[in-house]
Amino acid sequence: MTKSTHSARGIAADVTAGRTSAVETTKAALGRIEAAKSLNAVVTIDAARSLADAAAVDDRLRAGETMPLAGVPIVVKDNIWVGGWRIAQGSHLFADFIAPRDAIAIERLRKAGAVVVGIGATSEFASKGVTTSPLFGPTRHPLDPELTPGGSSGGPAAAVAAGLVPLAIGTDAGGSSRRPPAHVGVAGFKPSYGAIPYGPGFAEPFFGLSVIAPIAADIADIALAFEAMAGVDPRDPDSAGIVQEAKDITSLRIAFSPRLGLDVAVDDVVANGLASAVARLSAAGLPIMQRDPVWPAGATEDAIMPLQNAGLAALYGDAFRKDPTVFDPDIAKQIERGLSWSGTDVAGALLASAAIAHAFATFFSDTDLLLAPTVPCVAWPFAQLGPDMIGGRPASPRGHAVFTPFVNHARLPAISIPCGRDANGLPFGLQIIARRGQDATLLRAARQIEAQLQA
Repeated sequence: MTKSTHSARGIAADVTAGRTSAVETTKAALGRIEAAKSLNAVVTIDAARSLADAAAVDDRLRAGETMPLAGVPIVVKDNIWVGGWRIAQGSHLFADFIAPRDAIAIERLRKAGAVVVGIGATSEFASKGVTTSPLFGPTRHPLDPELTPGGSSGGPAAAVAAGLVPLAIGTDAGGSSRRPPAHVGVAGFKPSYGAIPYGPGFAEPFFGLSVIAPIAADIADIALAFEAMAGVDPRDPDSAGIVQEAKDITSLRIAFSPRLGLDVAVDDVVANGLASAVARLSAAGLPIMQRDPVWPAGATEDAIMPLQNAGLAALYGDAFRKDPTVFDPDIAKQIERGLSWSGTDVAGALLASAAIAHAFATFFSDTDLLLAPTVPCVAWPFAQLGPDMIGGRPASPRGHAVFTPFVNHARLPAISIPCGRDANGLPFGLQIIARRGQDATLLRAARQIEAQLQA
């Protein structure tokens, strides 16, 4: 199979032209998923339902309907509702939950002709940077089964990287659909908050941060999926028509920040790889200046983490009090911590979040694109919350996640694209960030940057 026909747009073109059928592409995807069970990237399948949905797509095509994603098999993260499917959030609490309806984004993808062929693994409640859960166990890296793809959208990212499907749908509340793609060598896009309607679905512990996030092998497929999902829907009060017309990259003011203005460790291979990529882009004619965002005092992930802890405690504190052992031990610690936070602590985290958003707004008042690392390191063993060392320094359990959460708190669009690999072939990514609402410009620029880095 050629690269173009294995892409979402290639599959859709072939199915639309009658060179293959949605049923045939669905059968092929289900076969690949079955053959890759050891990855544990896809935790729920319903072959009969998927094949029936594919047959319906073929019927729609015969009736003359045009669908931009006709017959494209997709994997959906285990915290997004897909009507009639078990969606468990990786948790024993929801082991038997059947989603009563589609989330708006899934409804739109199905209308565009996509076929759900499986549910992708997530950490419990999508609240951990490693994709392992008490219900389904660990998801493994496609290049090394002893490593993690990161989290929490590790299942969808691994499914794309392993070639099981061309397109997967994750969520991103702090980097969950940018870091795993960076670790496995694919692209992951966090849209502006509100660009894609969220829900109906589970209550979120993240207080207005989480977005639906497409993951694919290249930017063209991500853009195709984004176009299908984006746009206002009255069922989501936060959805907004904020996606503005795309600008050409030659008219943009571009900055590069090697550490995003943070005093954090970065592995040499990542730092050197990003510097090399930026040098190549500069040599290709892009005017790139080195400039860091200026953060308010005390702006760290620790300052904003009470929001996640308190959100988890609000949703699952009662269940925790009854039986803490039902949870992933790492999630149980977050819930216990959340139960201890005071109202003042949570208010302080909200103020820190707002200050971060204002700092990013100031930065983008005279800058259009920001290039930065997606991750400071490559993948690590799946049994650990993070690598022991980063950049030659002892690393905290969240040291691998330092470059993504602030973007969520500012509600900005950002994308991670493959940027390089270490000596063992493990990938890392370049993160491209834009002003809120400039999703179309960001995707257009990312395609041009992708082409330059692949040249």
